[in-house]
Amino acid sequence: MPERKKVLLRLDPAVHDALARWAGQELRSTNAQIEFLLRRALDDAGRMPKEARDIPRRGRPRRARPEGEDEE
Repeated sequence: MPERKKVLLRLDPAVHDALARWAGQELRSTNAQIEFLLRRALDDAGRMPKEARDIPRRGRPRRARPEGEDEE
């Protein structure tokens, strides 16, 4: 997997605080929230590059369902 790009971003402190609160409510880091919002904006504008990969999943892997167990 290619190395992810690092970007220095200067934000108004109030904007950063609002992003950090929002990220916390959605169980994301502030960095992940910014990437999520940028990707959503690119997709909405029809500018998401076809070669862009999905955001890597973090945290505990999902539990495998036993055979025959239905979703609720």
